[in-house]
Amino acid sequence: MTMIVDNLQAVHERIVAACAACGRDPQAVRLLAVSKTFGADAVIDAMAGGQRMFGENYIQEGVEKILTVREREADALRLSSSGPVQWHCIGPIQSNKTRLVAEHFDWVQSVDRLKIAQRLSEQRPAHLPPLQVCLQVNIDGGPTKSGVAPQDALALAEDVARLPGLQLRGLMSIPEPAMDFVAACALHKRAADLFDQINRAGVLPQAMDTLSMGMTADLEAAIQAGSTMVRVGTAIFGNR
Repeated sequence: MTMIVDNLQAVHERIVAACAACGRDPQAVRLLAVSKTFGADAVIDAMAGGQRMFGENYIQEGVEKILTVREREADALRLSSSGPVQWHCIGPIQSNKTRLVAEHFDWVQSVDRLKIAQRLSEQRPAHLPPLQVCLQVNIDGGPTKSGVAPQDALALAEDVARLPGLQLRGLMSIPEPAMDFVAACALHKRAADLFDQINRAGVLPQAMDTLSMGMTADLEAAIQAGSTMVRVGTAIFGNR
């Protein structure tokens, strides 16, 4: 096995342990491998370990990697029966890059304004399934972080849910690093509470099912707070 496959196993063990600590089913937490700045070979290695969900922050780099991996995907899939690869855009999106995202990615987790969602909707090719969307929420008001303000998230969710070619799946957050586990749990709990609040409002065509939060350093706290998807890069691929 490669180092990446070993690392994947270690991350899955962390997820299982974190779920056991708070009485959750490990199957309720999905792992998104953040492959930004790592090449197609690293993705192929992770695929050999059964990983099928990959996140990219930089759109141009991500598209080039998607195309390269797709050329080799048929051979790579013979190494595992886990199914085709799913690509998530998790970085900020400028208006001039929405077409690339709409044409190549399966998910977008970083929608934070209606204009971007509208462009993604208009540019999603008709032959592809709806683009799966999460709203990025700036849950702690970090001055350098993207994301819709929590008080504006419900209105944005209503607007995005009405757009054709998109399916609203949930929320994503990247809070500032916390001092300790308790503080990290409290930050993630804010996003979980907002997620529940939007679902309880009953204004969406269907309830959101994805709460994307937690990374290498804080995945245990995020799972404690209710995360359904953790985004892990360093613990899988190594330092950038």
